[in-house]
Amino acid sequence: MYYLNCFFVYSFLGYILETSLALITKSGFKSGIMYGPFTPIYGIGTVIILVLSRYFFINLHMPRWIETIIVFFILSIFLSCLELLGGILIEKIFGIIFWSYKNHKYNIGNYISLEMAFIWGAVSILFIYVINPILKRLILKIPYSITYILLFVFILDCITTFIKNK
Repeated sequence: MYYLNCFFVYSFLGYILETSLALITKSGFKSGIMYGPFTPIYGIGTVIILVLSRYFFINLHMPRWIETIIVFFILSIFLSCLELLGGILIEKIFGIIFWSYKNHKYNIGNYISLEMAFIWGAVSILFIYVINPILKRLILKIPYSITYILLFVFILDCITTFIKNK
C-alpha cells in the first residue's frame, strides 16, 4: 500500500507543482492529460525512484556518496526512458504532443534531452534525501480506506480521460 499511496500523493503534488508554475508563468499549460488532479508520470517516477534507490543503496556496498552518484546516473536514465515512453504513448493514444525538447541543444526527438536527464537525476537525489523523508511519515499514516477511495477515483478519472479524449 505504501507505494500505491506514494503514487497518489506524488501524482497530486506533481499536478499542484505544474499547475502552480503555469499560473505563475501565465503559460496556460495544463498539467497532464487527466481531468482530475493527478499527473501520473510524477507518481510513477517517484515510485521508480524509491524502488531503484532502495535496491541500489541496499546492494551496492560502497561509500554512500559513490552510491548516490551511481543512483543519480541510473535514475537519470530510467526517468528519461519513462518520459520518452510517456510522450510516445500520449502522442499515439491521444494524438497530442504534450511537451517537446526540440529546442534543447542535446535533444533526442521531442521527448528527452540530456539537459532534462541531468535535471531528473538532480531532482531524484533531492527527492531521496529531502522531500520523501519529510512526507514518508504522512504517507505511512494514510488509512487503507482512503487508498481504496483514491484508487476508485483515479480509475474513474482514467476512464473519463480515455472516453473524452478519443
